[in-house]
Amino acid sequence: MRLLIAAGGTGGHIYPALAVARSFRDRPDRPSAPDLVWVGGHRGLEAELVRDAGIRCRRLALRSLRTVDVSVHAVLDPIRLAASVPQAAAILAAERPAAILTTGGYVAVPVLLAAAPMRIPVVLWEGNAVPGRAVRATARLADALAISYESAGRALASAGVPTYPTGTPIRDVSAMSRDEARGRLDLPADRPTILIFGGSQAVRRFNAAVAAALPRLVERVTVVHVTGESAYAAALTEREKLPADARGRYRPYPFLRDDMLAALVATDLVVGRAGSSTLAEVAALGIPSVIVPYPHAGAHQGANAASLAEAGAARIVPDEAFDADALVAATDLLFDEPARAAMAEAARRLGRPGAAEAVATLVLALAERRPLPAVETIEAIARGWAA
Repeated sequence: MRLLIAAGGTGGHIYPALAVARSFRDRPDRPSAPDLVWVGGHRGLEAELVRDAGIRCRRLALRSLRTVDVSVHAVLDPIRLAASVPQAAAILAAERPAAILTTGGYVAVPVLLAAAPMRIPVVLWEGNAVPGRAVRATARLADALAISYESAGRALASAGVPTYPTGTPIRDVSAMSRDEARGRLDLPADRPTILIFGGSQAVRRFNAAVAAALPRLVERVTVVHVTGESAYAAALTEREKLPADARGRYRPYPFLRDDMLAALVATDLVVGRAGSSTLAEVAALGIPSVIVPYPHAGAHQGANAASLAEAGAARIVPDEAFDADALVAATDLLFDEPARAAMAEAARRLGRPGAAEAVATLVLALAERRPLPAVETIEAIARGWAA
């Protein structure tokens, strides 16, 4: 059996799809894993990440569609979209997948438009509380919708497609113990740890806040800071300005692709953006968080963050208010044990550690032309309740 995954652009689309791909391969109830092929865009993180996962990748001419852009791409993007539909159709005709999983974004548009007349069943996953343009435009073409937030289900109800609250597919967060994680990163045990990262978009504000707050932070906590490649050298310079006995409490990294799970398991507090994958892993691990939603890209992150904050699992700091003082104030939570414990428990209640398996179950049901499972069955799998 061959399955096709259509995802590209940012990590918010790619990492959940990779989590489902792992679930396809790791299911003990199946004698053999399906053959997987990936369709991505012209430019995006997927090329390297998918290759590293051992999945064959084919690429469309399309790139991210812009809401506002005065560059030449404002003219070229509609042309690329039009060209990508027959290109996607040619790929589908050649690969002949039994079913398709797409995680939304610009890659979903030509693939769903091409799949519809070919009657290839599709599961469309939406990870944001407010559905993106691509999902809103193509939801009616899917055979099943998987969502992370109930508000997305309400927004997409007019599509008339069976909808399942799966949560966001994530890696297996139970694969590493806290002691193993702290040992892997060689973190000191004498004080709490805070993980700070701005995601793949707009990390500059985070880096500026850390640099200004660093002397105060290392007096209280150990700081694990994902700077991005371009700011890593500057972070090392800031570390050298600290007293010699405090430098070990500041751990800057350009990125943490292989050790991100260790950083999450080891930390006591996360300060970060409100991408769907980040919030899903934080919830599954029961980590209190201070969220600084990225204010652009359709303001999706603000709605995502609000869902956690309303449940008592996170605190929100607006982007324009996030500075060194706000960052230091965020660490107060680590010294308020009742508040920290309450937030951790609220996060765990929101967690969907089985989301990847739940989405994979939907795709396989369509691929094998079986009836779709009941919503209650999928929710039990997503919550990790299913045997």
